[in-house]
Amino acid sequence: MADPPNPRNPRFRLPRTRTRPPPLGIMPVSWRSALPLLLVSSLFFLDEWISTPSCRFVPRPDRGERDAGAAEGRGDLRAMIVSDLLLMGSDHGLVDTYFRDYYLSKFFKKSFRTLKPDMLVVLGDFSARGSELTRRKWVPVLHQFHRLIGSLITLPFHVILGDRDIGECTGLDSQLVDWISSHLPGLDSAGCGAFEMENITFVSLNSVALLCGNNALRFGVEEMIERESSDFRTEMEGSRTEMTNDLGLDKEMSPNFAWRENSMASGSGPVLLLHFPLHPTGRSRNDGQHCHQKAYTNSLVDVNVLQQRRLDGTGPYELSHTIPPNATEYIFRALRPRIVFSGHSLDFCDYRHQDGTREVTVPPMSWHARDDPGFVIATFRQGKSVGVSHCSLGRQSYVFIYISMLVLLMLMRLLVKFLTTFRTMMMAVALL
Repeated sequence: MADPPNPRNPRFRLPRTRTRPPPLGIMPVSWRSALPLLLVSSLFFLDEWISTPSCRFVPRPDRGERDAGAAEGRGDLRAMIVSDLLLMGSDHGLVDTYFRDYYLSKFFKKSFRTLKPDMLVVLGDFSARGSELTRRKWVPVLHQFHRLIGSLITLPFHVILGDRDIGECTGLDSQLVDWISSHLPGLDSAGCGAFEMENITFVSLNSVALLCGNNALRFGVEEMIERESSDFRTEMEGSRTEMTNDLGLDKEMSPNFAWRENSMASGSGPVLLLHFPLHPTGRSRNDGQHCHQKAYTNSLVDVNVLQQRRLDGTGPYELSHTIPPNATEYIFRALRPRIVFSGHSLDFCDYRHQDGTREVTVPPMSWHARDDPGFVIATFRQGKSVGVSHCSLGRQSYVFIYISMLVLLMLMRLLVKFLTTFRTMMMAVALL
């Protein structure tokens, strides 16, 4: 009988057993361990998708789709035009700080990186409750605005004032308007401004003052209009700068508006920037629907109070959310604007007035105002052509739904882990 094998024998070897290796490229990974990676990856892609603007070119009403294919030239000026940021300043809560402000800052950064505008224009209401704030409370609002645009502050930008910034007619404070204007580039003491970029002149008016009665602010707005009108006539007519032939109109007009004959053709004046839209005198591209409406339905606006103010008739501001007809005609005759950009409206609108002047109302760029914020990219080409693109951003409701799903999945994963641990503990207790 043979001796059993001795493991201490140096010649002893264990028998070799063949094992089948797993197929290449297949690793035994549990779906539970991969779930956190999938959640983080999906959250990253959602973050990029929400903050990436989706732009649609809007052709001119008189050119239709023929204008859509116009190529951009080297000397074209691109402006990013936004409205109604509704910043809360020091009154912002946790949701504003860690959610809305975060995405609003990403909106600006992503839009500037992808669309590469040359300047930024804000059409008023960049503060949610500015008219109720003291100068000390206004400082955090200005700091919040600078933080949102971040490094983009080096690019030219222009901010005009809206009704939420300076208040209604009964609460207008010329000293507060002067103080706010002194902290914004290019505004005078009345909240108006004029500047030039790439041989294109921009004029911004304090449209809130135009809605009110006799006040120092409105007189300052009229002085700005007359001064810019005179400068344009001087530029176009050479040395002939006199303004003659006052118009006598039978319609009801404010005695403060000095009507002047203007020989400039329609559309030959500056680019006009307003907060309130002009009074409609023509037909919009969407037959007037959703044009010139202020219908915020959020926590910042009490619709019932707004309706009550309209019924009470406490002033022209509550009765109309557009510049009055006489002031609108005065602006058309004096400035002959090349194109008008206005805010205050809830929706985007492309409007053409009777004299052919194009007015574009810019939607709010705030989740406080609407579920899908937006803005406008304006391309000022050589000559008088202006290309307009309406850009939309991600919906706040989509983000809330996705975050809710993430939280639900995380809670389910924690619950499964807890139940597994509890079952193991109970089995161990049973074995004792």
